Amino acid sequence: MELIISVKGNKYTVQDKGKGRILYTIKKKGFGAGRYVLLDASNYNLYSLVQTGEDRKPSFIVTHNEISIMQLSCKSMFLDPTITVNGKDLSKNPIKYILASKDHRDFEILREDDKVGSISTKITMAKDLQYELEIDNSIFDDYIPLFAVAIDLTFGEMNKNT
Repeated sequence: MELIISVKGNKYTVQDKGKGRILYTIKKKGFGAGRYVLLDASNYNLYSLVQTGEDRKPSFIVTHNEISIMQLSCKSMFLDPTITVNGKDLSKNPIKYILASKDHRDFEILREDDKVGSISTKITMAKDLQYELEIDNSIFDDYIPLFAVAIDLTFGEMNKNT
């Protein structure tokens, strides 16, 4: 599965790369660090991404119906930039990913040390950031586009300036 995640201010649009149709919209709710809400094409609220700290290494939680299901934690900002993802899905199955990069622009999505996808950062002609997410169809879940939002919130300003 290949998705394009476009950033316009505090709104992210997730499109199917092949068909061009919009699958999800991610909008910021509230002020400050805020909450980013993942909505499907019918505007149904699926998940939320909430920044839990303003630290030098940001962390986030993903919630479903106000219940925390996973934690995303930045482990390194500069030397081998990495975000770890840990939690349990709605069926209580473990969720464990590593988003690893060498340059804070192109990330590999690893699950149990196997590469299952990637997220690449692009800069559009309008100087906006855009993310290309490619992931194995058998691994994909609705919350996966939130990984690109976490990358944007963690490394976006750094990537705009390079």
